[in-house]
Amino acid sequence: MPVRRASTAPLGSAILGEPAEPVRRQRIRIQTLLTLSLLGTHFLGAVIAAVLINVVVPGPSVLTGEFVVVVAVIAPVYVLVAMVVGTVRGTRLGLEQLRWALDDRPPTDAQKRDALRLPWRLTVQQGTLWFIGFVLFTVCFGIIDASTIPKVSLTIALAGLTVCGFVYLFGEFALRPIAARALEAGAPVRRRRASAGGRFMLAWALGSGVPIVGLLLVAVFSFIRPVTPTRFAVTTLTIGTIALVVGALLMWLSVRASIAPIESVRAGMTRIERGDLETRVVVYDGTALGELQAGFNRMAEGLTERERLRDVFGRHVGRDVAAAALANADVLGGEERDVAVLFVDIIGSTAMAASRPPAEVVALLNRFFEVVVDEVHRAGGFVNKFEGDAALAIFGAPIAAADAAGSALRAAREISRRIVTEVPECRAGIGVAAGRAVAGNVGARERFEYTVIGDPVNEAARLSELAKTVPGRVAASARAVDAASDSEHALWTSHNQVALRGRSEPTVVHIPTVMDA
Repeated sequence: MPVRRASTAPLGSAILGEPAEPVRRQRIRIQTLLTLSLLGTHFLGAVIAAVLINVVVPGPSVLTGEFVVVVAVIAPVYVLVAMVVGTVRGTRLGLEQLRWALDDRPPTDAQKRDALRLPWRLTVQQGTLWFIGFVLFTVCFGIIDASTIPKVSLTIALAGLTVCGFVYLFGEFALRPIAARALEAGAPVRRRRASAGGRFMLAWALGSGVPIVGLLLVAVFSFIRPVTPTRFAVTTLTIGTIALVVGALLMWLSVRASIAPIESVRAGMTRIERGDLETRVVVYDGTALGELQAGFNRMAEGLTERERLRDVFGRHVGRDVAAAALANADVLGGEERDVAVLFVDIIGSTAMAASRPPAEVVALLNRFFEVVVDEVHRAGGFVNKFEGDAALAIFGAPIAAADAAGSALRAAREISRRIVTEVPECRAGIGVAAGRAVAGNVGARERFEYTVIGDPVNEAARLSELAKTVPGRVAASARAVDAASDSEHALWTSHNQVALRGRSEPTVVHIPTVMDA
């Protein structure tokens, strides 16, 4: 049975596509997302750093002639080279993790761990470029004017940390398909280091903590090198605005990254509640939320297996018996019940088995018993057991019936009618009896079955033998006909009185009033 996904965006976003789409198309998606996110993040980070250094942060101006080489040549060249190198190497690092997928082979534990660590590795890689820029520009500006070092180094460091936060969150988003493929093959042996709480703390630290630290340092430096109130106000407003915008965006990315797995599980729970037990969610989160997704899938698999066992159990013993057994799983014994019993036995089954191939005999029996089961269930009874070429059906137990005898008689007539047209290769005798019997679980605690024991069972079996010689091949006891409703009673007529084998009293036999021979 096919597994169905819990939502239209199984990876948490429509732009990430489907986990089962061709790997090459997935590669193009990842490459595009990584390229755009890295380029955009580095560009905005460089612009913000340049504005802060040149305009906002108090300190010596770097827009004078002595800094022209650094500002007009070294800075643009390095920023351009760093953006190109960072984007190319970052994208290549991400795509290298798809090699095992392109080869259509399961990943090793090492490859699974690498796939889940990839956002961190990507962040470290891009952070290294900002660290190099930090050292380069601090040295270049410091050689010309040492008083610019605090301003330049502080701004580049804080901007670089914020960029790293965006790189991690964007990388984690773009690389979800890789994480999903890795986690689909099973969780790695080592425990994953990332956590949902750490994701939120990262967003807070880089979106709020870093700008606040910047403002505090600006205030400290203002004591060393006093600035005008206007300049200090401009600096505070600018950094505060950047903190609001950047912090909100980082927090939104973090929240979305944490909510998406929960939403997928919620959608899956909704479908499970509607009865779709084949629902599964894609496990793509490398934190405890991924364990939540995997746990949901294990729960769904358990429910599916439980329902399959219930279905198989019900097919073997009947739905009502299965429900009663599940409600009283360890109860042995029985109770007296007024029941009706229908016994059907194929005529000439030995000759049929000898003259036909085994597979053909089994197929014929299945067609025959399909009619029996269908009509018994339609009448509100259940087939208690199959005995080779015979079947025993019970009405009135384990679920009480208002007209158990009438239901059994009606089922007998319909089975006889349908056999003639639907399974003409088979002829069968059908006996119906009714009365008091013991119904319950018989056996041992390790192995028992629900059955009915008593005179009606024996009488129905004997009547099925007699029925093979009467018109219509259906015979019922007078007690069963008398216990039926008036409408059903009117459809039966007395045939004769016989002494059935094993019974001391004669039995008045009834047959249907109108029945095909």
